[in-house]
Amino acid sequence: MKTGTISIVGAGPGDPELITVKAVRRIREADVVLYDRLVPQELLDYAKPDARLIYCGKAPGRHSMSQEQIIHVMIRQARLGHKVVRLKGGDPFVFGRGGEEALAAAEAGITWEVIPGVTSAVGAAAAAGIPLTHRGVAASFAVVTGSRCGDHETPVNWKHLARGVDTIAVYMGVSRLGQIREELLRHGKPGSTPAALIENGTTTRQRTITGTLDNIEQLATACRVGNPAMIIIGEVVRMNELLTQQASAPSEQIV
Repeated sequence: MKTGTISIVGAGPGDPELITVKAVRRIREADVVLYDRLVPQELLDYAKPDARLIYCGKAPGRHSMSQEQIIHVMIRQARLGHKVVRLKGGDPFVFGRGGEEALAAAEAGITWEVIPGVTSAVGAAAAAGIPLTHRGVAASFAVVTGSRCGDHETPVNWKHLARGVDTIAVYMGVSRLGQIREELLRHGKPGSTPAALIENGTTTRQRTITGTLDNIEQLATACRVGNPAMIIIGEVVRMNELLTQQASAPSEQIV
């Protein structure tokens, strides 16, 4: 029997129109699609009528499948000769565990590929009018997972982030916002540093809440910010207000 293939595909940050042409092509060709919780449902409409759609989403504290189970199903379906798409929100190689799945496919001797997606930090920040870099303001940015805040086995280098990076984009950090704030303040980040919360970025449900490192935790609680949400910390957050003001200002008519 001919062995199938595995395509590890990024679905983008939430807006279904932000998926790549190549990714759509792979979904249309797929015999099996294993898809995550944050994948827009509209993207599944590209699948063939007889394609098998397998939900393997993970919510905080609630996993429909373990990572080991996902990999097992992915490999088994490919060995049955199927074209398998592993469809993931954002980009597979940015906190998406796509590297683990690619390694598993390689070790099993299965032909595999990774199709990049627009990662949530870039997509959500752009949709909120926050450039991660901006001339004269920010020449560097870093992405970090908030879920590792307080993890003593694999600690985040908050000292380097606080002192050596202009813009910090935090994934999966809303529930650890207090700890993240404390770490950055402890390592020298000023409390006046602008900060933003972008909930459901790039979608019709997007909310952007801006403040400072001093008050962003209070704002998150008051506004009941939930997942998925990105945290952006840095002077570039001020661009959100400037761009919003420009968008709402009456335009000058040119005759």
